Amino acid sequence: MLFGEKVKLLRKEKGLTQTELAEAVGVTLRTVQNYEGKNLFPKNQDVVNKLCKVLETTPDYLISDDDRFVNAAYERGGTRDRRYAEKLVSEVSAFFFGGELPEEDRDNVMKCIQEAYWRSKEKNKKYIPKKYRKDEE
Repeated sequence: MLFGEKVKLLRKEKGLTQTELAEAVGVTLRTVQNYEGKNLFPKNQDVVNKLCKVLETTPDYLISDDDRFVNAAYERGGTRDRRYAEKLVSEVSAFFFGGELPEEDRDNVMKCIQEAYWRSKEKNKKYIPKKYRKDEE
């Protein structure tokens, strides 16, 4: 489950509307909508802490390694890469669903898949025409 899904689930369990959560945390309604709908993260650790306090959870639960991977993909490559990363996480999670693989092994497999993703992105950069590369000006 990704960050936005967790925020939405916990908010509904508490019986809060998006507006009420926004007011309690000190952000705009649009910000909460972006967290839940676009899976965007708070840029400020204070906001994360306030979310955790209001939703009665921990930062570790709210922002998992999968979320960090998706966020890193977004920061590196924008919306398209975020969608690819979300799809990858979703498909790999479905692969594990109902399986007998221990939690530690699942984490290791997920980390290996994420590493392979980043390596392939780096390797395939050479096939992108220079005028479209973001890191070269």
